Amino acid sequence: MAYELSEDVRETIERRGLAGPDTPVLLMVSGGSDSTALAYLCAELRACGALGPLAMLHVNHKLRASAADEDARFVGELALLLDIPLFSCEVDISGMVRREGGNVEAVARRERYLAANEALASLCFHEGFPLAAGRIFAAHTADDRVESFYMRSIVGTGPGGLRSMLYRNGPVCRPLLDFGRQQLRDYLGCRKEAGLPMALTSASADYVADESGQALAPTMLWREDATNAHTDRFRAFVRHQIVPKAKERNPQLLATLTRTMNLMADEDDMLEAMVDDLQQRFARWLCDEGSGKDDRRCPEGIEGGAPDASEGFLLLPELGEQPLPLQRRLADRLLQAMLGPDARVEFVSVQAVLDGWRPRAAGEETASVNSGYVANIQGNLAVSANKHGVRVEPMAAFRARRKRA
Repeated sequence: MAYELSEDVRETIERRGLAGPDTPVLLMVSGGSDSTALAYLCAELRACGALGPLAMLHVNHKLRASAADEDARFVGELALLLDIPLFSCEVDISGMVRREGGNVEAVARRERYLAANEALASLCFHEGFPLAAGRIFAAHTADDRVESFYMRSIVGTGPGGLRSMLYRNGPVCRPLLDFGRQQLRDYLGCRKEAGLPMALTSASADYVADESGQALAPTMLWREDATNAHTDRFRAFVRHQIVPKAKERNPQLLATLTRTMNLMADEDDMLEAMVDDLQQRFARWLCDEGSGKDDRRCPEGIEGGAPDASEGFLLLPELGEQPLPLQRRLADRLLQAMLGPDARVEFVSVQAVLDGWRPRAAGEETASVNSGYVANIQGNLAVSANKHGVRVEPMAAFRARRKRA
């Protein structure tokens, strides 16, 4: 089974174009079963020439006292066993939330990926690769993807949201999305039964059962996080209350929803390509006004020379003649760029942008801009419309421009 899973993961990586024999890969390893399995699998793939140089990253969020220190110790032993260089850091997430505000999980995720990008840059530099060649492997599984599907179904989501997680998003890749958590735990068990070297840890004193309620052995092949069982957290609620009931109706739920989400993803990719074309034709960034540029690209990061999306954008009048679903997707995309990756773009904000065009009257062949229209949306952004199109910008910039006029 261990060999078969390794080959299956290799096939996913190749088919999805996630990495190759010369790709430097940073593994994000918390010490849980999923990321522990990812480390073993990638070590196997490196040994057979399917992946390039590896490194591991462990971030101690200082949220679970001594248990977090044990996680870090276990990951250190795992890295030593597999002969994979380890980047390790500590971040006081609770302290950051007290000082800055925000959601603990969102802040922790932000800090993890900031650390991951720094570690990847170091790996690529020391191995002699350009940063663009590197990849970050996260250990999200089919279970995580299904949980995200239900979470988004409950709270609502924007265009493409029900495809859930992407196999690749920039440098971040998820090679385990086709595999369930139990498959990965079975793989770890098979390695141990085969007598292969394994990193071991003791079960936490305050957590003597796994997520399903099964008693933990005194010696474990991975670390368990007790907070995963707290159903007051939204993901844990979905994991323990919603998904098990759905599996009672369909024991093949993971495979069924993975197939469904992949079908959605194929259509989403097609629509996104169509929106790329619309953006080139009908959108421009306000930061380029007066610069002589005509840069209408979606922001891709500082290295790509992308414009500063925070200053806002202008949608040309002709956009109103395009199909409404594509207009909606473009508005959603540009608002996301303005508000930042962690913001949840509200439907009413997207609709407020589209309201910058008058509804097409019976017999009219073209839509027209709703001149004089003004709205205030999330993030204290101003939406305004005139003969030049529909403009979205920070409210302070809107007021300053109006004052000058």
